[in-house]
Amino acid sequence: MGFRDLKSPASLQVLNDYLVDKSYIEEYVPSQADVAVFEAVSGPLPANWCHALRWYNCIKSYQKEKASLPGVKKALGKYGPADVEDTTGSGATDSKDDDDDIDLFGSDDEKESEEAKRLREERLA
Repeated sequence: MGFRDLKSPASLQVLNDYLVDKSYIEEYVPSQADVAVFEAVSGPLPANWCHALRWYNCIKSYQKEKASLPGVKKALGKYGPADVEDTTGSGATDSKDDDDDIDLFGSDDEKESEEAKRLREERLA
């Protein structure tokens, strides 16, 4: 679900809670994810959201280099915790896990063609 509107106190509290044990939105270096979330925040944060304020000041220091940060900027809702309620009423949910289609131990060619079967049988014979 990710972050929604980062202008309300409730959503800023979600951002602050998300950053309790993280330095950046994704990974361990500043990226385009941080830029997208930074641009969604309306301005400097109050001191009571100390984790979000720390992150905000850090990303603000990258103001000149933000275009060169790694990654691809996505929609704001793609970043943040997965258990945030959708209060916008959009009803958009992504129930399919993207990792389900990757079979690390299986074969890409599970369905062997007739031609491949015939060649394999000839080689074995």
